[in-house]
Amino acid sequence: MKFLKYILIITIVLASCKTKKNMIDANAIAKDISAKKVAKKHIAANFDKKTIDAKLKANFNNGKTKQSLSVSMKIKKDEVIWLKGTKFLTVFKVKITPTSLSYYSPVAKHYFEGDFSMIKELLGVEINFEQLQNLFLGQSLLDVTEEKQDVEIVNNKYLLSPEKQAKLFDIFFAINPSNFKLNEQTIVNADKDLRLDVKYPSYNLINDIVFPAEINIIAKNKKSRTTIDFTYKTVVFDTDVNMSFRIPDGYKLLEF
Repeated sequence: MKFLKYILIITIVLASCKTKKNMIDANAIAKDISAKKVAKKHIAANFDKKTIDAKLKANFNNGKTKQSLSVSMKIKKDEVIWLKGTKFLTVFKVKITPTSLSYYSPVAKHYFEGDFSMIKELLGVEINFEQLQNLFLGQSLLDVTEEKQDVEIVNNKYLLSPEKQAKLFDIFFAINPSNFKLNEQTIVNADKDLRLDVKYPSYNLINDIVFPAEINIIAKNKKSRTTIDFTYKTVVFDTDVNMSFRIPDGYKLLEF
C-alpha cells in the first residue's frame, strides 16, 4: 500500500510539473485561429495579482551614457509604479501614478514632477500609466479587443495588427502561441522616423503566473538610439510593498 501511495504522489507531482512546463512550452505550434480568438486569449493571459515586488538588472545606453544598474520595482496594480535605481548608492527614484510622474536623482541633485513627458523624452512615444504597466507585464500597450485585428503567423508567432492603423503610427504585436503573452510589440511613426520595439526573449513561471524574465527596449529616432534591457532577478507577488518617496529640498527642476 505504501508503495502504491508513493507511486501516486510521484505521478501527481510529475503531472503538475508537466502542466507548468507546457504553459511556457518553447515547442508550441501556432495554429490557424482567428484574430479575435488570439486577442481574447492575450487579454485572458493578463496579470491578475495585486502587487509586485521585484529586483531587476538594468542596462541603459543612449550613445552618450552607458550604465548598468540594480533596480527595485514595486507595483500596486493600476495604482502605483515605484522604481529605485542603485549603483553602490541610490542613483534615482521614480513614483508613477495614473495621473503623474515624480522623479529625483541624489547623484545629479535634480528632480521632476508632472506628466508623462519625461517618459516620452526617453522612449520617443507618448505613453500612459496603463501602457507602462503593461510593458513591464508582457501585455500589449493597446487593448487588442477594442478594434478589429488582422492576424498572420510569422516565425511561429501570431502577428496581430489593427485592421485600421492609427493616423500617427502603426503598431504590431507578436504573440507567443504557448502562453499568449507577447514576444514583441512595435510602434512605428514613419513620418517622424520614430520606432519603439519592446521584446520579451523569455518568461518564467512564478507561482503558476507566466511572467517576463527579460525585457529589451529599443527606441530610435532620426538623431538617436536608446536601448534599455531589463532582467528580472527576483519577483514576489501579493506582499506588502513600501513605496516611500519624498523629493529632498534644494534639488534643481528638470524641464521637458
